[in-house]
Amino acid sequence: MGEGARLRIGVLASGRGSNFEAIVRSVESGSVPASVAVLVTDRPDVRALDIARQHRIEAVCVDRRDYPGREMHEKQVIAVLDERRVELVCLAGYMRILSESFVKHFEGRLLNIHPSLLPSFPGLHAQGQALRYGVKVAGATVHFVHEGVDAGPIVLQAVVPVSADDTEETLADRILDEEHRIYPEAIRLFARGQLYIEGRRVRIKESA
Repeated sequence: MGEGARLRIGVLASGRGSNFEAIVRSVESGSVPASVAVLVTDRPDVRALDIARQHRIEAVCVDRRDYPGREMHEKQVIAVLDERRVELVCLAGYMRILSESFVKHFEGRLLNIHPSLLPSFPGLHAQGQALRYGVKVAGATVHFVHEGVDAGPIVLQAVVPVSADDTEETLADRILDEEHRIYPEAIRLFARGQLYIEGRRVRIKESA
């Protein structure tokens, strides 16, 4: 990006949008040198759309029920993002498994947040998986997206201690606090050109 340019972010969400809101607030505060160009949802009735309206961010619903299959749905999502010149796509509770072609289209500029210390407990209900396994610490992970589920190179992680009396809900709430901290930080590093992928590892350059 040129001098003074701001990274254009597109966010994909399927639910309440708490990570979307954390990203928006970080952008508005100036701590993340970026602009949120668009929110894309796959359902018309999600709270994330209300958040977008409150912050005057363009929101587009590409309802999955309007398309005969994943390929056609993803083509429309890609079109929405490309038309708005999105440079970084952030998944924020987007409950769709992305195809290889979608991931390749945004290779190296597609981030996700997951509520576990990957590679442990990928997929759904990671907090419940952690409790059933009896781990002493859980956490959150920001990673680049590859074809595998929650399998891409790790950018940042945060550790959350597990209490003996934790439920899936109480643990999820504490992990969410860390998600809201590390996701904007990962975006900030990307926007400043400090992240690069080297095999399985993400290296963080020193700031200029």
